[in-house]
Amino acid sequence: MELRKLGRSNLDVSSLCLGTMTWGEQNSEAEAFAQIDRARAAGINFIDTAEMYPVPPKKETYTATELIIGSYFKSRGNRADWILASKIAGPGNGIDYIRGGNPKMNRQHIAAAVDASLKRLQTDWIDLYQLHWPERSTNFFGQLGYRHKEQDFTPLQETLEALDEQVKAGKIRHIGLSNETPWGTMTYLALAEARQLPRAASIQNPYNLLNRTFEVGLAEVAIREQCGLLAYSPLAFGMLSGKYEAGARPAGARLSLFSRFSRYTNPQSETACSRYVALARQHGLDPAQMALAFVTQQPFVTSNIIGATTLEQLESNLASAEITLSDELIAAINAIHTSQPNPAP
Repeated sequence: MELRKLGRSNLDVSSLCLGTMTWGEQNSEAEAFAQIDRARAAGINFIDTAEMYPVPPKKETYTATELIIGSYFKSRGNRADWILASKIAGPGNGIDYIRGGNPKMNRQHIAAAVDASLKRLQTDWIDLYQLHWPERSTNFFGQLGYRHKEQDFTPLQETLEALDEQVKAGKIRHIGLSNETPWGTMTYLALAEARQLPRAASIQNPYNLLNRTFEVGLAEVAIREQCGLLAYSPLAFGMLSGKYEAGARPAGARLSLFSRFSRYTNPQSETACSRYVALARQHGLDPAQMALAFVTQQPFVTSNIIGATTLEQLESNLASAEITLSDELIAAINAIHTSQPNPAP
């Protein structure tokens, strides 16, 4: 497994990162333990979670994923072998049960969220602590067409100062952004440099064959500023695996279980998916592995966050790390993208 530098830190993370958002909802603790063990055996040293997980978020399962990971560390005693990433939730998104129903990125909320995550994760430190989504109203979670809204939100400098306190206390080592925009990313980076505050080591945003919008404004930032992408939803909720072809909804599959996940199921996405799936098969590749390999080999990607509900799926995802797409295949992928760009931004 290839290792890559996490931003300007001294940490080297695997090119594939183990995603965890199904644990505690679609996956039991035992299944999660098996996934972690298998990922580690394959060379993965990077695991990503969030206080809000599992997804879809709901009060009954809130924090279950972090609790499972904490149980794993206690059981295996191998916390130091892992680079652990977690996230603080922002406001909205139907999470009225988190910190009084109005989570903020201020000193009080960050301190409370960090301490609670540390307790659940049964660890003394989090290697990468990320802001799950902006507190301000802006473009994320598929919103197109920026609509400016005057509102009160925690100043970004105050957020960095609160995170700095956690770094100095030894509770977190590095910070990261998530679902952030070019303006937000560059503002955080500029403030960090000007005020000697923690510098974002990464940005976790969606990136896949159906949504390459990261390339428009953030890819250059990621490379020039050494704030690489941690790509989430690289299979577009499984759409790019081909298992949902022709409207199929396999029993137990994510899109079969949860109708709320409609971001990647519009007609134009289904058409594009069929073309990518067919292209993979023409080249003798598994469609999911081609889609993952495309993400992993992008120069602005630090790590590709894979998620699985079965060990069979995990094995397939792991195998994508051994695939390098040819220039010919990349050109064919780009031809589809040019004719049908970003059908599911």
